[in-house]
Amino acid sequence: MNYLIVVAHPDDEVLGAGATIHKLVNQGHKVAVATMANHAAARANISDTLQDDQSNAMRIMGVNKVYAADFPNIKMNTVPHLELVQFVEKCIEDFQADAIITHHPSDTNIDHMMTSGAVQAAARLFQRKDGIPALKEMWYMEVPSSTEWSLDASASRFVPNCYVEIGREGLQVKIEALSAYKGVMRPYPHPRSNESIEGLAAYRGSQAGCMYAEAFECVLRRI
Repeated sequence: MNYLIVVAHPDDEVLGAGATIHKLVNQGHKVAVATMANHAAARANISDTLQDDQSNAMRIMGVNKVYAADFPNIKMNTVPHLELVQFVEKCIEDFQADAIITHHPSDTNIDHMMTSGAVQAAARLFQRKDGIPALKEMWYMEVPSSTEWSLDASASRFVPNCYVEIGREGLQVKIEALSAYKGVMRPYPHPRSNESIEGLAAYRGSQAGCMYAEAFECVLRRI
């Protein structure tokens, strides 16, 4: 299977699915990462070497295919929706994606919300263009310090129904890949601390009956 991970910012892919990406690569699947906003403007404590940081994180997880757009950070709501959708569609078509993992649409971060909406629209590409196969799967992921801050009670919040067992080794790869991003990780009890990342993996693992897991909400599956 070809898994396309579509995220708003560099580091989101590791926070939400880093260990799963590593596991998929090791299982022989092809994995590509597409990031929508690739500059650090308006992001506190983020390295000036963000692109190099992402390259190091990709190497640690085993990813060798990356797509990068240049939409404005924390301003993606100012970009015409069609432009966001068309970028995702180009990634789907070029990578021949079978499955997509992206943000939950109720994340508090506006860029996450816009990315999720663009992916949902792009997922219908097969209905608009001949020769494009329908996606087999689409998952929403959780990004610590964003997904849990979905405070709008009228919106559907992240409800995991799919768990990927990652093991201790997968957790360590995730933490190592996060450490490649300078300025992202914080001291505990921040959600983006090593302790919190391990705690969430242990909690999701306990829900699924294993030691460590990453959780997802599967919203599309075609058998």
